[in-house]
Amino acid sequence: MVYFDAASAAPLHPVARQALLASLDEGWADPARLYREGRRARMLLDAAREAAAEAVGCRTDELVFTPSGTRAVHAGMAGALAGRRRVGGHLIVSAVEHSSVLHAAEAHEAAGGSLTRVPVDRAGAVDPAAYAAALGEDTALACLQSANHEVGTEQPVARVAEACRAAGVPLLVDAAQSLGWGPVEGDWSLLTGSAHKWGGPSGVGLLVVRKGVRFAPQGPGDERESGRAPGFENLPAVVAAAASLRAVRAEAAAEAGRLRELTERIRARVPRLVPDAEVVGDPEHRLPGVVTFSCLYVDGETLLHELDRTGFSVSSGSSCTSSTLTPSHVLKAMGVLSEGNVRVSLPPGTSAEDVERFLEVLPGTVAAVRERLGAPTGTGPGREEVGREGGAREERPREEGGSEERGPEERAGLVVDAVGRRCPIPVIELAKVIGDVPVGGTVRVLADDEAARLDIPAWCEMRGQEYAGEETAETGTAYLVRRIR
Repeated sequence: MVYFDAASAAPLHPVARQALLASLDEGWADPARLYREGRRARMLLDAAREAAAEAVGCRTDELVFTPSGTRAVHAGMAGALAGRRRVGGHLIVSAVEHSSVLHAAEAHEAAGGSLTRVPVDRAGAVDPAAYAAALGEDTALACLQSANHEVGTEQPVARVAEACRAAGVPLLVDAAQSLGWGPVEGDWSLLTGSAHKWGGPSGVGLLVVRKGVRFAPQGPGDERESGRAPGFENLPAVVAAAASLRAVRAEAAAEAGRLRELTERIRARVPRLVPDAEVVGDPEHRLPGVVTFSCLYVDGETLLHELDRTGFSVSSGSSCTSSTLTPSHVLKAMGVLSEGNVRVSLPPGTSAEDVERFLEVLPGTVAAVRERLGAPTGTGPGREEVGREGGAREERPREEGGSEERGPEERAGLVVDAVGRRCPIPVIELAKVIGDVPVGGTVRVLADDEAARLDIPAWCEMRGQEYAGEETAETGTAYLVRRIR
């Protein structure tokens, strides 16, 4: 089995395993105690903090370890917002932040705070000017990830941090995906990370709060980790996390170059090997080992299962996965295709042979899934090379005795009724009938699947047709598509 999901959790680094086993014997005592075992544990904790701070580029007294990256995000946002409550209750986030940031932002808004979501471009990056324009006198905190977890796009953190600094607003950077590759540039104020993203053990996060940032830890007080992460430290895991971060950083430069070459192979060859596939994310400013693409007419969950059967573990931001029936908020914000989405994230050490084998099995796997769904086989702008299964009806009723051959005026409008049918069926049915209307004619797709709002416009973009908007319908929504070629 080939594991291509390092962006979710990287395999445990050998150095992390060694450090974990060693500290289980040496670091089991309470590091707050003054006896020998406690002092030994404290030395291990201090050494881990020093190593992590060096990797981040901060002072040791600015960094605390938390039980997870999510806890680091929540603690960092809550503390910064509380520390600046006199300034105001305005929070800024990008539209593609990790769910941990967005959930905290939604809770802040529900509690009476105000929230601005800065949009991104089609590559998934924010515009620093738009971010700067969102800053106001009542802005208490701004948040921006260093790199996106679904598509790998790197954000212009340094430029956004400069704007935030000029406005006197602290910037919290979620660096979970990028910290293993290098320090985050820019004059940021708070930073979070998660060890399982860089080959450390799960259950360890880190939170950095720069000196001078107003910060008020929330919840009951605790003497551990500067009061910002209460509870007994998981010292063996902390030591392993710091050791693995130092190890991956030492290997980062060489490994980044190698993985970039492998992901570039995937980015370049997938559109050639798989008809109607879209590679998403910034082609240059991206993480070394992440590449994401979407395939028209494919059920994302089925595709992932089939790739698993061929020996590849990948993930998806598709709307059709077992965990959700709504489109990925990242893909939605980018305005790109969500159906049949595949994220390939290569762990360090991935071989070129494994990537080549993946590219060999992918086209046949996608074709098999499409065939099973009765998806179109043609790729031209005209009529698809497939029969229609009755998912469409004429807009105007046929008169009795009418000829089988109808003029363009009688074929000017069609309705595809896909209510109650999940992605990618609405798009498949649309593709089957677009050739049945003349140029200038329209197809109304009735659907109640939220993914249709994203995937039908994306289909039009990919196939050179015009998306004419949406209308309310008796059930679901009517999406209008005009044939222009």
